[in-house]
Amino acid sequence: MKNMTLIASLGLAIVAGGLVTTAEASGGTHRPHHSFEELDANSDGKLTQSEIETHMQTRFQSADTNGDGNLSKEELLAQAEKRRADRAEKYVGHMLERHDANGDGALSFDELQSRRDGKLFARMDANQDGSVSKDEFDAARERMKDRRHKTTKDATE
Repeated sequence: MKNMTLIASLGLAIVAGGLVTTAEASGGTHRPHHSFEELDANSDGKLTQSEIETHMQTRFQSADTNGDGNLSKEELLAQAEKRRADRAEKYVGHMLERHDANGDGALSFDELQSRRDGKLFARMDANQDGSVSKDEFDAARERMKDRRHKTTKDATE
């Protein structure tokens, strides 16, 4: 019975993490990503069932902040917020690294626009008439969504 409770709890933790990530991905089907190196605890270049279970158990225990063996709504929300904050931190760091031309740790409007140089508008204006119709806008949005989906899919394969 104790093993069934443990397995059910681990399953819940995995599903909850996947659902939170999916909901945040604005309609995508993203799940938490773990690197091979993170899962390969003994660094032997192979994953065992034991290594994966140990990893899941560690994640569960870190989310179970009151140590009662269950994940409450508050604990699940706290874990989701932590993941969201970690992603935001990485994103902001990447933005600064990529666009902060003068190295002052802040982004001006000019720094953000300098790399675009009107390219986004030109890509949306498919018929090159100097304006973007709703159809052109929708088509560009779909292309960007497809590109993001392909990039995500390629990264997970």
